Amino acid sequence: MLSKVRIVLWALVAVAAVSATVIYFTKPIQPSGAMFGGPFEMVSTATGEIFTEDDLLGTPTLMFFGYTYCPDVCPMTLAETTAWKEQLGLDDDDLRIVFVSVDPERDTLEHTRGYLSNFGPDVMGLVGDQAQTDKIKRSYGVFSEKVEAEGTTEYLVNHTASVFMIDEDGDFFGTIAWGEDSDTARDKIRRLTGA
Repeated sequence: MLSKVRIVLWALVAVAAVSATVIYFTKPIQPSGAMFGGPFEMVSTATGEIFTEDDLLGTPTLMFFGYTYCPDVCPMTLAETTAWKEQLGLDDDDLRIVFVSVDPERDTLEHTRGYLSNFGPDVMGLVGDQAQTDKIKRSYGVFSEKVEAEGTTEYLVNHTASVFMIDEDGDFFGTIAWGEDSDTARDKIRRLTGA
């Protein structure tokens, strides 16, 4: 009797496993970029004018969210992205680098423009007020939060550290992770730009 119960239970497990497999492989697959992007309005450090999602069209883009008071991740990422662009021999028509501030309290247009000048002319910054910043973060699925810094009155900002790759149609192309191997990152950028 016990062996018959075991056989029935194992049969039920097998049916459940097959059903789950069928459901998994036949369910609609959502494109990776389906929830990526959306309307936003920020101010460009390059022109001082409003920059929207429509301005991303036409040129492949590396987009990074950070803040100018960041002690490590942001300056390293900005240095790496500008170096990769130079190493691949790409100009502004081939690839755009966009730094989006998640710290509207401190990152004014002039301050951010001065900060980005340390990385050469290839990086454009986007700044806005809190509402504008929250909107672009929602559009691109970006996380950030203020945290107290020990021994100072200043604060740090924890934030998403990946670089988003956006193709010339404004669609999600992939990411470059924080600390990713440079050869791998350059290969991804080659595919993004067709270089």
